[in-house]
Amino acid sequence: MTSLPRDVFKWLQSLDLTFPIRNVRRDFSNGYLVAEIFSWYYPQDIQMHSYDNCNGLPGKVGNWSQLKTFFKRRSIDIPQELVEGTIHAKPDAAELLVQFLYTKLTNRKIKRLALDHEIDFTDHRYQMSLPIHARATASMAVKTNVKITEAMTEPNLITGQQRAQEIIHKRIQHRQEERLEDPDRFCIKPTIGQQCIRKPPMQPGHEQDEEIASSSRQEQGSPVTQKQWTPPAEQTRSESQEKSKSPSLVHFKEVNVNQLDHVAQQVSRRGMTSSPVLPPIGSQLAQSELLYKNWPKEICS
Repeated sequence: MTSLPRDVFKWLQSLDLTFPIRNVRRDFSNGYLVAEIFSWYYPQDIQMHSYDNCNGLPGKVGNWSQLKTFFKRRSIDIPQELVEGTIHAKPDAAELLVQFLYTKLTNRKIKRLALDHEIDFTDHRYQMSLPIHARATASMAVKTNVKITEAMTEPNLITGQQRAQEIIHKRIQHRQEERLEDPDRFCIKPTIGQQCIRKPPMQPGHEQDEEIASSSRQEQGSPVTQKQWTPPAEQTRSESQEKSKSPSLVHFKEVNVNQLDHVAQQVSRRGMTSSPVLPPIGSQLAQSELLYKNWPKEICS
């Protein structure tokens, strides 16, 4: 009863229930005390002889099925998550249900809620109170947070897989938070990107401050050189003009080529033979005629 506010605790004591409440999660799971509370406000609709104070799953399901029909007939809106969590004795579910019934039946507001942490119907709060080496693994978290009664009431495999996947996803998120909080324990070294020095981008206000500072320097006489931005097309043009103006570093060498006589080529083509060794016949006749013309007349006679 220490997890309930004092106002709710006094309200339960004023109802004069049949047996005292020692463990909220265990005592409210079968729905018998919930039916007894509503019997004080709706005595004609709820008869206590039709409810069984038992610990078995069939008795719990029977009691809550009668309560659900009563809630529907009286238009009492109670979240289904609170009901399912109370049946399967999930952490913090029964406490929230009792506080909800208190505000619904008495029209009062609770000054202080006993549950000031994240409500997810798991043992995350208890695990956070333990040291890191004593906390449960992912498989142990699925085993403790997924009750066997849930598989018995809803034997659908897809819903069971979804519940287990949600618990594993939360476990992975908590593990990542632990790594960020204590990187030395997990031997996490910073990456190259994290080690780099990052400069913040220049804001518009700082640019104006720099312009004012540069103008003040010019007035004082200090030379300030600023590089103006030029479009890429103009940069390429200026580079090409500078290259054309600069003297070329390539040295050219003159080569004299001896051209053949066209007349000799024509004569050689006419008297061309297929033999690669002997000279052509036409060339021999032409040489002999030239020699005969150039010889002196005395020798010829």
